[in-house]
Amino acid sequence: MTAVTFPEVLTMQWLREKYTTKQLAPEAVIEEIISRSERDAAMNIWITPPSLMQLRPYLERLALLDPAQTPLWGIPFAVKDNIDVAGFPTTAACAEFAYTPGENATVVERLVQAGAIPLGKTNLDQFATGLVGMRSPYGEAHNALRPELISGGSSSGSAVAVARGQAVFSLGTDTAGSGRVPAALNGLVGFKPTLGAWPTKGVVPACASLDCVTVFAHSIDDALAVDSSARGLDPADPWSRDVVRSASGLPSKLYLPQERPAFYGPFADEYARAWEGSIQQLQALGISIEYVDCSLFAEAAAELYEGPWVAERWADLSEFIESHPGALVPATEQVLRSGAAERHTAASVFASMHRLQAFKLAAKFLLGDAVLVMPTCGGTWTREQVREQPIQTNTAMGAYTNHCNLLDLSAVALPSGEAAERLPFGITLFALADQEHLLEGLGRLYADRTMESRSSERAKCSLNNAIAKVSSEASEAFDSDQTTLVAVCGLHMRGFALEQQMLAFEASFVREANTAAKYELIKLDTTPAKPGMIKLEQGGASVAVELWRMPLSRFGAFAALIPAPLGIGKVELEGGEEVPGFICEGYALERAERISEYGGWREYRRAMSLM
Repeated sequence: MTAVTFPEVLTMQWLREKYTTKQLAPEAVIEEIISRSERDAAMNIWITPPSLMQLRPYLERLALLDPAQTPLWGIPFAVKDNIDVAGFPTTAACAEFAYTPGENATVVERLVQAGAIPLGKTNLDQFATGLVGMRSPYGEAHNALRPELISGGSSSGSAVAVARGQAVFSLGTDTAGSGRVPAALNGLVGFKPTLGAWPTKGVVPACASLDCVTVFAHSIDDALAVDSSARGLDPADPWSRDVVRSASGLPSKLYLPQERPAFYGPFADEYARAWEGSIQQLQALGISIEYVDCSLFAEAAAELYEGPWVAERWADLSEFIESHPGALVPATEQVLRSGAAERHTAASVFASMHRLQAFKLAAKFLLGDAVLVMPTCGGTWTREQVREQPIQTNTAMGAYTNHCNLLDLSAVALPSGEAAERLPFGITLFALADQEHLLEGLGRLYADRTMESRSSERAKCSLNNAIAKVSSEASEAFDSDQTTLVAVCGLHMRGFALEQQMLAFEASFVREANTAAKYELIKLDTTPAKPGMIKLEQGGASVAVELWRMPLSRFGAFAALIPAPLGIGKVELEGGEEVPGFICEGYALERAERISEYGGWREYRRAMSLM
């Protein structure tokens, strides 16, 4: 078995290929994941992190299973810590509440029977009450891409684990949007099946009548592979029902909000532009689009926290809360105690149920064979902003999610490009309970048709911004004692996707240059594709690079973001001058395409576009 270079993110397709060709064994995958979890320990992703000793029985069991008969053989997944995994503590992010179950939740058991490996338990907003990922005594789960921003909740750790390459997929839960908001904020797919389609036996309830178990993944294909194993009636679960997902299909019509969605937070303008870009992508699909009044969805959503459903949370947790003063995060306790308000009477419950029934009927007539499309979130926040206004910021995050389970809709959150550098934007597709197949067909079509066009759009936008914001003359005026040159050879160059990152770190383009003839240029096996430059002991070629000047005060934070096998080292230029710049570790050669003959990344990309 040869050494394998792991990609930044893990997918089922990649793992299955390595398993099938005997290039990789599941234990090596687990060891890599453990290493990554230790690397990211400060991000507060896990409550019970992966442990080789605890996972040994699952690894040994794989030898007894036929991969051809177990569709998730050797696929590692993370589990939100309000879902039971036998032998792992279930905390719901509250140590005083913790217990160790003797059996798996139904969905976990089904995935294990399909050959999947439950890695550990992930962080969450306490008792699954929140959409920000900030309400946990185990620490604030950091956003996978920009640690100063929120990760989204309540399934925060589950989403970040997948986004950081620490699981192929993960389980979350969704009552008000917790299986969709973290997907949008971390650049993932978040699939929320129809109510009851996945059993909730073994899940700590938030609102038992509305709770769903959900999945985070990097593609719809991976999410639906999990769905195929998890779905189905559990006779021991009173909320479970038999909902068959039909063969993939496309809707006859797309509905978009008639009124421009409200955007909020420090990136409101960027989110608004990203939404307009998503509309253009939807228009290019060739499916009829109609703009409709979406007030019924907002009115239905108001029932979740303004109506008596919050009392359902209190009914499940009141005894514990009253007997454990001080055990809860203050914002969580404030929300849960609101369920004890005198206005939540039996009469108010029935009045709300009757209003909701009317909303359900209206939604059924409206959607028919159609799919509703909304932004998954109207914005995001820094973690500092959420600390200052914990209730208001959390409420805003549910503006386009809270209606879903109340109306018994199915949904899938999809990545839809970036609002800004390392700031994912997402849309959500909503369909009726028995029309999940429309989400599958439309979701696949949208993902396939938009990936390439969005890459081109980002490059064009980056070039225009660079022309407007910087010039080589201005960069030469920087005080060289307070700045450093940086040699870049790939996506950070002008006109490519990560140019915005250079600008965000206050760097300015200086000039084009070439390295000494001592380097091998390779194309790394990553998504998106990117180059790596390896210095050779003998031979090698000259590679075209760009020199940028960056403030020393920003250089350290910039370097810390660079993912392996890339890094910052000394790059030797023609003439012998050495400057800091992008280099690549030698082990990456094994799985990479050698492209030195093109003389540089820009030239390589130009040649590929002509083929």
